[in-house]
Amino acid sequence: MSLALQPAMRSDIETIRSLAFSIWNRHYPPIIGQEQVDYMLSKNYSEEQIAADISSGAQHYYLLNFQGNSVGFCAVSETEAGSGFLNKLYVSEEVQGKGIGAQAIQGIRERYPSWNCLRLQVNRQNYTAINFYFKVGFVIERVADFDIGEGYQMNDFIMKLTFV
Repeated sequence: MSLALQPAMRSDIETIRSLAFSIWNRHYPPIIGQEQVDYMLSKNYSEEQIAADISSGAQHYYLLNFQGNSVGFCAVSETEAGSGFLNKLYVSEEVQGKGIGAQAIQGIRERYPSWNCLRLQVNRQNYTAINFYFKVGFVIERVADFDIGEGYQMNDFIMKLTFV
């Protein structure tokens, strides 16, 4: 079964927001609490923020289309020559375990052939995601804590996938 990475446009913002709210509200409250989920959704997934990311080119968003449906999304950015950052990768719970995340990573590699590595941040308590990233070849590069405002912290691993 094949996944298509569709470059997102401004007209896709509501689809991205809907997926983000659904996925985050199912997955993250046990990890970071509902209050931090609400704060991060309002900060990172407002219509204005996504529009700014898309129009500025700061992040390149892609809808993950599987069997004719948008089942998730990802966003990447180039951090330095030859290096990319996976800012977002979210897949609906209903289709997890079908290889969609791995196909998304492969699709990113194909779209950005000049990149020699891909990094990401993942919450240190997000065991499902961490295990997935290990499975597709990422390794933990370092531990990092970030103050994201309003008294909230992100306690993450920075992970790296080196392309050979």
